[in-house]
Amino acid sequence: MNKEFASLGLKAALLDNLATLGFSQMTDIQAVSLPPILEGKDVVAKAKTGSGKTAAFGLGLLQNLRVERFRIQSLVLCPTRELAEQVAEEIRRLARGIHNIKVLTLCGGVPMGPQIGSLEHGAHIIVGTPGRIIDHLSRQRLDLSEVNTLVLDEADRMLDMGFEDEMAAVVRHIPNERQTLLFSATYPESIAQISGQVQRNPIEVSVEATHDTSSIEQIFFEVDEPHRVKAVAALLSHYQPESAIIFCNTKIACQEVADELISLGVSALALHGDLEQKDRTQVLTRFANKSASVLIATDVASRGLDVKEVNAVISYQITPDPEVHVHRIGRTGRADAKGLALTLVAPKEMARANAIEDYQGSKVKWLGIQSIRFHQNRLIEPEFVTVCIDGGKKDKLRPGDILGALTKDADVPFEDVGKINVTATHTYVAIKTRSVKRSLKQFSEGKLKGRKFKARKLS
Repeated sequence: MNKEFASLGLKAALLDNLATLGFSQMTDIQAVSLPPILEGKDVVAKAKTGSGKTAAFGLGLLQNLRVERFRIQSLVLCPTRELAEQVAEEIRRLARGIHNIKVLTLCGGVPMGPQIGSLEHGAHIIVGTPGRIIDHLSRQRLDLSEVNTLVLDEADRMLDMGFEDEMAAVVRHIPNERQTLLFSATYPESIAQISGQVQRNPIEVSVEATHDTSSIEQIFFEVDEPHRVKAVAALLSHYQPESAIIFCNTKIACQEVADELISLGVSALALHGDLEQKDRTQVLTRFANKSASVLIATDVASRGLDVKEVNAVISYQITPDPEVHVHRIGRTGRADAKGLALTLVAPKEMARANAIEDYQGSKVKWLGIQSIRFHQNRLIEPEFVTVCIDGGKKDKLRPGDILGALTKDADVPFEDVGKINVTATHTYVAIKTRSVKRSLKQFSEGKLKGRKFKARKLS
């Protein structure tokens, strides 16, 4: 299989830009999906998060785009605002070599006004969530009559979140003569049904979710149902991961586990479907910033989560789907780092553990949970605190402005400032605990861009 981008016949501007981005070889999913995509065929692609699928469909729609025709030509539907923003940013990055391409994000959880203004100015590519796209269509603010490429990204998750009717309603506003690309991490029967409804003779491609067992140590523990939370706390104090994701099968369990772990002194946050968008953003930011050590999440809520360094994954409840288990443990052991995957199994769940062994084609290691004790004083405390500033891109704030105010004006050591994430309306800064007071004093008394902005510690 030829994995050179140069073998695809892409526009020169796209190839030149890929070279500047350091992309020379295609990933597996790009190598199997891009040739049929570039031929204009409908494609159903199964690939896990982080496999390079965004570049696969992104390059396809950019190759097909006519910049001189200032109409909406491509629509990408995503299940969440975070994923939509990631996808839009990646498409903009891939399109750098082509001038005057406009990519617009339309998602819920943010004010409608700025989106209306942006729509009035037009766009080539829309990336959005189904609910907000329907809102704009119902008010006749959005014209999809010239869309020639439709992408359903993380389609299985959109179905899990109950977006089937909204997806169907959006499709009705798009011409039948189009290319439809469906990307999904799993391939349940519901995906086959959706494909049958919206695609024509699709090419099916798949890259199996595999992980190098040498980089992930898997350990299973048999545990009695009433002792699950104490077992998780014991694992956290024993293995001391700096950053860990705990997976639950339901959002109710997710919140209950978070509450109980917090009461035991664990720096934990819950991520599930009942969170408001603002709260979800803050949870994800704090975890990525390393100002919280543990994230408790459902499988659905965690999709699209882009955190590079996760030391351990703990399955509080074993999943009934072995493929989902593989996706869970794939969160750790990335980029040549060693990972740890710990799974709790009640006696009645042994069949699920056996199914995972069969799926992976190897036996897993079992240890006794009784030998592992909880010691609160051994829990890892987060090194950073996240400070939220009530100003962002719309106020012309940039990471350099924040870094300068802290290191030059407030004499905060450079190494005490972590990630700086500037969104449209807020800026989130990770600051080491020892420098938080000095930083808050600088924000409350000093100025950024000649203006005063409110700042507070997230907790």
